[in-house]
Amino acid sequence: MRTRSVLLTTAIALVAVLGSAGCAEAATPAGSTASSYRNLPTSGRPDYQLGGGYTPPSGVTIVERDSTDRPAAGKYSICYVNGFQTQPGALAGWERRAPSALLRDHSGELVADPGWPDEVLLDTRTAAKRAAITKELTKSVARCADRGFAAVEFDNLDSWTRSGKRLTRAGNLALAATLVRLGHDRGLAVGQKNTPQLGKAGRQSTGFDFVVAEECVQYDECSAYTAAYGKRVVDVEYADTLDRSWASVCRLRDRPAMTILRDRDLVTPASDEYVFEHC
Repeated sequence: MRTRSVLLTTAIALVAVLGSAGCAEAATPAGSTASSYRNLPTSGRPDYQLGGGYTPPSGVTIVERDSTDRPAAGKYSICYVNGFQTQPGALAGWERRAPSALLRDHSGELVADPGWPDEVLLDTRTAAKRAAITKELTKSVARCADRGFAAVEFDNLDSWTRSGKRLTRAGNLALAATLVRLGHDRGLAVGQKNTPQLGKAGRQSTGFDFVVAEECVQYDECSAYTAAYGKRVVDVEYADTLDRSWASVCRLRDRPAMTILRDRDLVTPASDEYVFEHC
């Protein structure tokens, strides 16, 4: 997760375009199942409603919202789940139901994300620990499916890079492959979040169907995503860090077609800080 929303306790959610979604592609990647699901459409206009759901602007066909929220009516909806770290305010539940799933240092202290100390990293180092994580996340994925979302994306896939070398890429990808199967079994397409360093190999080893990227224009990472997922890339740029005009972003020929601009805290239109632009 690149962004830090002050409204993160209300969570984040993404929704994608309804319409020409279609079923899962015939060439099913590793990690997927035979269950039918609608993949992210290859075109449309997304909105990234992380600070709370609201009526999508005119023309929006893709919306992401948190798993605790409801999908936007008539849109291709993506459900946000924090798959590799605890959500703010949720630590007590993890300690009660799945204490072995929490990453600890050599002294037994919980290891938090250095950028977001209210999120504790999940321990992906062994099959048993990954099973404990999966069991806990099953409830969130089931809620996404039961509420009518078409897809789910699991945030903080790259948590191993912030773990002080305690976690590994291999352990996180092993959990990712299990979460992809979990989503597919519930009839959901499953999205990768950020982590451009995985390239095509990451998709092949996990079975992700699409990707939700943050600031791939700002960090010159978009080609890593489009090489792996083609047109099934949603990119969210942020108004407070974008170092070029929005018009110049829209003129870029190598950016994902589904690129939008949002305010950092992903507030609703009721706030003066609200920003939403599309190309």
